[in-house]
Amino acid sequence: MMLSDKQINGLKTLLNGASVAWSSLGNDLRKMLIDEEQVNVITHGSHKSLFAPSSASLRTFLEQHYEGLRGFDWDSEVISTPLSRADLAVNSGNSKAKAIRACPGFLVNSYTSIPAKLGNKEIVICPEEGTMLFVADWKCFSIPQDVLVVGIENVENFRRIRNQKQLFPVNKSILFVSRYPQSVDLRNWLMQIPNQYLHFGDFDLAGLRIFETEFYKYLSTRSSFFIPEDIECRLKNGSAERYNNQYEKFKSYKPIDERLLPLFNLIHKYHRGYDQEGYILQEKD
Repeated sequence: MMLSDKQINGLKTLLNGASVAWSSLGNDLRKMLIDEEQVNVITHGSHKSLFAPSSASLRTFLEQHYEGLRGFDWDSEVISTPLSRADLAVNSGNSKAKAIRACPGFLVNSYTSIPAKLGNKEIVICPEEGTMLFVADWKCFSIPQDVLVVGIENVENFRRIRNQKQLFPVNKSILFVSRYPQSVDLRNWLMQIPNQYLHFGDFDLAGLRIFETEFYKYLSTRSSFFIPEDIECRLKNGSAERYNNQYEKFKSYKPIDERLLPLFNLIHKYHRGYDQEGYILQEKD
């Protein structure tokens, strides 16, 4: 698939947090991004525009699904000529740049042994520290109903789950999951199992919105957003820049899930956001 300068510039605008016209991306690219919930549709009377609820999610999705965009310099000047196969080959070493699903599935991790089934085969999930397990055949993957599934947005948090054990109950079996590479596979798996889902993301307006639009909308009260007991103290010293950067986009947003309102109100009270990485305990020398 050859991307035009108009499409590249439209993607760059989305990654910078702004909306683009409905026609900016072309039919095929627009449909894929909408279907994968990487962009949302905004209606203005008879006109439509698109925006990305998570720039980081969109960037990861593009790099995972388009060979030619891996390593692409999104911070360069606006492209003035079409991105040809020759251009794509320079970036990827492969001129057959097209949409791919090379790695369907998602990552799982745990610091205790979790029994599971992959089809008719029984397996045990307990990756060694410093490793993770990728579940490709997710449609045939199941776990006991009493296992709590914790979804972690940030890869660094997911990689270092043992440095966050203090956050979760010690008497509960927990399977940590990550939707990397970016796709809807994880959510579809959650929809086919009965387990409780706990979402661990950033404590800001975008983090709340991601939870509601990508998980709560489909799982309802079987899903919840992780709110640490000390979050108010953390937010007092959080990032004002993060709040200010997100405010214009989310100023009219109000949570549908009433359980989020205390955190939502604290974010607006202190005009700050807080990254989930702050909960990773630093190892002693």
